[in-house]
Order: sequence, then C-alpha cells, then structure tokens
Amino acid sequence: MLVLGRGNAFSQVRLIRGASALVLLAFALLLLPSISGQEGKTDEYRAKANFLAAFPNFMEWPADAFPSAQAPLLICVFGDFSFGTSLAETTRGASIRGRRIEIRWARKERDLRACHILFVSRSEGKRYARIFKAIQGASVLTVGETPDFLASGGAINFLFDADKLQFEVNMAAAKDAHVRISSNMLALARHVVSRAEAAKS
Repeated sequence: MLVLGRGNAFSQVRLIRGASALVLLAFALLLLPSISGQEGKTDEYRAKANFLAAFPNFMEWPADAFPSAQAPLLICVFGDFSFGTSLAETTRGASIRGRRIEIRWARKERDLRACHILFVSRSEGKRYARIFKAIQGASVLTVGETPDFLASGGAINFLFDADKLQFEVNMAAAKDAHVRISSNMLALARHVVSRAEAAKS
C-alpha cells in the first residue's frame, strides 16, 4: 500500500482542487440556450457567476493585497445588480488557499480598491476612466462585459459568440494589477492580448 507523506498528500489535494476548478471553468464554456428574454438573461449571469467563482483558482495575488493572512478574497460587483443571488450562491462556502471567497456589491468608487476581482457591469460603460483611476496601483483584477472593456484598460472581458460565453484577457492590465494568471486559464481564453498588442491599440 502506498502511504503518502504529508507534503505529497497536500500536493495531491491542491492538484485535485485545481483540476476540479479547471473542469468548472471548462463547463462554463458549454453551449448556452439562446440568450433572449428574461430567461436568457438569467442563464447569461448564471454562466458568468460560474466563471467568476472559478477564476480565483487560476490567479495569484501578492501577499500585500490582503490586510491579513485570514482576510477573505473579495469578488465585487459594481453597477447594475444583474446577478441576482446566483453569484453569492455559487461561491457560498468556497475558499481558495485558505481564504474564504466573499461577495460584495460595491456602491461607491472609493470602495473598489478593497476588491481582488472587480466585475464592472455594462451599466458603468461611460465611467471606465474614473473606475480605472480609482483602482490605479491596487491589486484589483477587473472583469467586464462590453466590447470596449479591454481597450479601456480592463483585464478580462466576457463576450458571446454563437451563444457561447467566452472570455478574453488583457495581459498588460493583469500585470498592472500585480495578478498572475495561470497558463491553464489562458489556454481556455478566446483571445489573449499581449502587452505589445495592447500598446498598439
């Protein structure tokens, strides 16, 4: 019988958790029903909630992004409350690297610097410049849902292609937020914008 040492067992647990998160992220890429009407809107934000819940498994923040070793990882939503309860339900009881995941509904720009992942609703499209200025220098990875989000300075953007929810990544914005994104997640992205590409746009 193979007996694993404590270190090997811990590595196996991390590997299993990482694999489970990768399956969840890949599952969110499956074909969705036609996005139309209220039911389609619910499906859209349920899928986005699944993505946001899985993202922290593929990201690393610097230690100084947290006020303490026990502080939670904060996923914030800024703008229209389109998620309903799906995001909170998806992350209930979840933790990553010993930190629980907590959902917050941000109301003011001054509250955004405390976030680790910031989902910016399409309702805030005209305020991108102010939002990015408010979090400048902070370890806040931004996620949006409009065609111009990456070009405006966002890190990750949701988009639909033939009813498939996909995402694209701006590596320059992620680096500016001091967040490292796993190659496993980048492999699932529809498009990854390099720093050189971002500089040309």
